[in-house]
Amino acid sequence: MRKLMPYYAAAVLASALAIGALAEWGRMLFPAAAGGPLPPDAAPALAQRLQQPLTMLLLQMVVIIVAARLLGRGFRRVGQPAVIGEIFAGILLGPSLLGLLWPQALAFLFPPAALAPLQLLSQIGVLLFMFAVGLEVDLPDLRRQARSALLISYAGMLLPFLLGMGLAVAAFPLLAVPGVPFPAFALFFGIAMSITAFPVLARILEERGLLHAPLGRLAIACAAIGDVTAWCLLALVVALVHAHGLAAAGTTAVLAILFALGLHLLVKPLLQRAFGAMLAADRGDAAAVALALVLLLACGACTEIIGIHALFGAFLAGTAMPAGASFRGPLRERLHGFSAVGLLPLFFALTGLRTQVGLLHGAQDWLLCALIVAVAVAGKLGGTLLAARLAGSGWREAFSLGALMNTRGLVELIVLNVGYDLGILSARVFTMLVIMALLTTCITGPLLSLVRVGKPDDEALPAQAPGRTR
Repeated sequence: MRKLMPYYAAAVLASALAIGALAEWGRMLFPAAAGGPLPPDAAPALAQRLQQPLTMLLLQMVVIIVAARLLGRGFRRVGQPAVIGEIFAGILLGPSLLGLLWPQALAFLFPPAALAPLQLLSQIGVLLFMFAVGLEVDLPDLRRQARSALLISYAGMLLPFLLGMGLAVAAFPLLAVPGVPFPAFALFFGIAMSITAFPVLARILEERGLLHAPLGRLAIACAAIGDVTAWCLLALVVALVHAHGLAAAGTTAVLAILFALGLHLLVKPLLQRAFGAMLAADRGDAAAVALALVLLLACGACTEIIGIHALFGAFLAGTAMPAGASFRGPLRERLHGFSAVGLLPLFFALTGLRTQVGLLHGAQDWLLCALIVAVAVAGKLGGTLLAARLAGSGWREAFSLGALMNTRGLVELIVLNVGYDLGILSARVFTMLVIMALLTTCITGPLLSLVRVGKPDDEALPAQAPGRTR
């Protein structure tokens, strides 16, 4: 493993030098690139074409995808999920590193005027990702594990949520954006502390051979229940921010509930018949994907019109898909594969552009950041551990479950970007919470290794989930 690290370091260095050389060439060719478009006669035709929106978008995508793949493979080699490396790649391409070491490269590759197409594409990637997350939610399996999973999930969410709201009380005078109401700020902090990254958790369990073990199935059920609850709470926060007064917020909430009920009670049975007919007629490939995309986009548009984020509609569309691994598995692979490789790295890059570590000045800011990380870990890991112990798990299994629930990763970044777009979070607070999301996800693997969970010689993992027989 260590022998390969110099090659990754050399590849990243070579990519940085290439970016820098391109930026220098662009700066010499048209010095005003960062300040706006040049007059037609002020630059050669080649330089003008390089400034075209499509050309800039394609160039940005090349740089982002290459950096994400390199860092993703590098982090996987050191025992971390590839998604953590991809997130770090986005941050390194932003002002925290590239802007610090080579500001010309940042100004040339990511000028503010050229970010709108990148943002729209990244939002499509997030919608596809949330649809894939919805596909992974197995509602029948959740019902089978409802008793233990509900107890552990909700009890494990309560402590971090309360701690997050308590932290918001102390942080509101120091960190709040002027004009943001305290209830929205406090609720958002509570949600940010309570999130578990369902897909990253599934990937960690799969890599450690725990996905189908009792502990893995229980962790998946708890994470699914917790995330669905967190999305509902986030939808309430979005409604409070967008709506003018409690009556408007209540209307938005009622419309969202009616939409979710209508989707599952009326649309889902129709989808069962439509997709079943397609598969029976051997038209379940392109036709099924097309129908799934139409439903995904339509649900996203509906929730956006209602007044909550389109990602909620995409997630609900995934949960409404016909059950069965033989159908959901191939559909998830087709949609999630492209979004994970081609579109989600764009979201990471935009997150990186918003993450400015240089905004944290002095000991006070770093102490606040450390406090946020400590509260997040103590709340989520500690709350889940105590809940699992009360449900009858042993200390080892309870600690392992707490470490898994403390995984935040990509889902947390999506939530934080929603808060940033709504104006709830300033760039400074956003940076602190991104650091928290990365650190809490990075320590999951080491914590599991600490109690020797998921090792090849550790087949004798606790064979019983709380309240269940073998």
